[in-house]
Amino acid sequence: MKAPVETVIEKLEGWLDTFINMIPNMAVALLLLIIFLVVARLGSKLFIKVYTKASKNESLGHLFSTFVYAIILGIGLIIMLGVLGLDKALTSVIAGIGVLGLVLGFAFQDIAADFISGAILAFRRPFKIGDIIEVKDTMGIVSRTDLRVTVVETFKGQEVYIPNKDILQSAIYNFSTLAKRRIDITVGVSYAEDLDTVEKIVLSTIKDLDGVINKELIVFDYAEFDSSSINFNIRFWIEYPGEPTYFKMKNKAIKAIKSAFNEHGITIPFPIRTLDFGIKGGQKLSQMELNGAKELTNK
Repeated sequence: MKAPVETVIEKLEGWLDTFINMIPNMAVALLLLIIFLVVARLGSKLFIKVYTKASKNESLGHLFSTFVYAIILGIGLIIMLGVLGLDKALTSVIAGIGVLGLVLGFAFQDIAADFISGAILAFRRPFKIGDIIEVKDTMGIVSRTDLRVTVVETFKGQEVYIPNKDILQSAIYNFSTLAKRRIDITVGVSYAEDLDTVEKIVLSTIKDLDGVINKELIVFDYAEFDSSSINFNIRFWIEYPGEPTYFKMKNKAIKAIKSAFNEHGITIPFPIRTLDFGIKGGQKLSQMELNGAKELTNK
């Protein structure tokens, strides 16, 4: 029976012989590693150069270039393990990566969904940097995007990070695509006014405003009989480079309508309330006696 020390020495000698025999293969594998690293980097740069001629979407370009880099290195790894005679180890590694990927997929499914959504948004491009959009009650200017989130700068001076999954699954309102926006204003006039005259005055006032476009598309309509007024809507279009312009034009239109009404003597009534003391079970105001007067009479 061999002594333990002799067994260990034999094992070490066997490993040494195997290592010496593997030196040529290891040299070839190292050379292949260097070659594939260079090829992967060159392939990634070449893809970026070709891609930028076809599209200006930098996020998608970097994503695909990373995929190209990883694929080339993966091919090189497979070839290297084959040269080293580690085919079985390669099978085990691939199986382990598959199981690990499955576990990570469940653990980070929301993050994965954001990345996939980011890639889809990069393809579809419903908006670009600088556009004014509204998503899930968040409205502002798109300041930057990546494969994880879209950053929107609101008009209140806040930065909102919206996950790409939420953007893809929600309605996206892009106010910059058509570069115009409609302003709707509701106003009430007295029941005593001539409605045709009111309509002519309002339409003429809005058409004369600087900044109003598509004047043939201005819409005036009476909406309802309110408690103390007849309400109408005036709808008109403006150029829309940004939210401040929208507020300025709305402010200008309201002031112009009020000035026109003052000039022509048209009344915008206050709410009117009528008190009826003669309802069943009540007493008319004319028949009510003041408590003080009643006391004096009794005396």
